[in-house]
Amino acid sequence: MCETRILTQYGATTISHCVECGMINIWHNNLMLCFTPEQFKLFQKFATEMEFDDRSFPFPDGSDRLVLCTPNSDINFVFSDTEWEDFNAAMVEAQYMQEVYQAIYQGK
Repeated sequence: MCETRILTQYGATTISHCVECGMINIWHNNLMLCFTPEQFKLFQKFATEMEFDDRSFPFPDGSDRLVLCTPNSDINFVFSDTEWEDFNAAMVEAQYMQEVYQAIYQGK
């Protein structure tokens, strides 16, 4: 079993890092996304470049939600404006914390 370290908890988003295998997990409500460190950096860059107003549309409940498409056309993620802001803020903070841990443990 991997030893995980919580990098950040922001709103409904928690991001953890496996000390042993290096995988980064994003937990958001009922979603779990798994990335290598390089994949995480690319995903973070991709997500932070998306503007909520450009990618959102009204849902049947009347709220606007951003749709994040995946490579599988049958699976898409949706976020409210607040969820999207929290999701992106968590990724920025997690990237920063990962760099902090890396600097601390490289010096040992």
